[in-house]
Amino acid sequence: MARLSDENVRLAKEIIARYPRSRSATIPLLHLAQEQDGYVTNEAMVHIGELVGATSAEVLGTASFYEMFKFEPVGRYLINICGTMSCALMGAEDLMHHAEERLGVKLGGTTPDGTFTLERAECQAACTEAPCLQVNYRYRFRVTNDEFDRLVDDLAAGRLDAEIPPHGTVARVRQRVAADRVVGAVDPELVTESPVWLDGKAAL
Repeated sequence: MARLSDENVRLAKEIIARYPRSRSATIPLLHLAQEQDGYVTNEAMVHIGELVGATSAEVLGTASFYEMFKFEPVGRYLINICGTMSCALMGAEDLMHHAEERLGVKLGGTTPDGTFTLERAECQAACTEAPCLQVNYRYRFRVTNDEFDRLVDDLAAGRLDAEIPPHGTVARVRQRVAADRVVGAVDPELVTESPVWLDGKAAL
């Protein structure tokens, strides 16, 4: 378990500077913490609270609302099989049973080597492509048992590393905002002029 690293503290301060209120950066900082350790540690939530001026309980209250944030270690690859109506009708339950047998873990479990965690997901908004799943929130559609086996083999062998990064990595390209493009982190109550980005156009 860890607080944010020195490099991530630097990134956190850069992210916080984009917002009028520090607390608005809570979710991006939670993603940063999860990218660092694969899940959000208690220490990281305390640290984020210190950075944005919130209690660790407030940070946890925000993080626990979202399914993507995990609070205990998960596998390098988190496999979420959709279990809602369209996928259920198209064989998701059979796929889940096959996945449990193939991975040697029950739903909610992680393989002993720490490579795979298996979970059920609510609707993944791809109902015409059922049954579907996600690996670290990257989609796979109309998945058969054989395709699941190939997916697991490819992940284990590293053949999909360019496509599917380790759990916690939301994006490989870090957002950068040039200084001359920053809208301005001004408390909303202190704003007296139209935002710079309106560029002289009438406010809507």
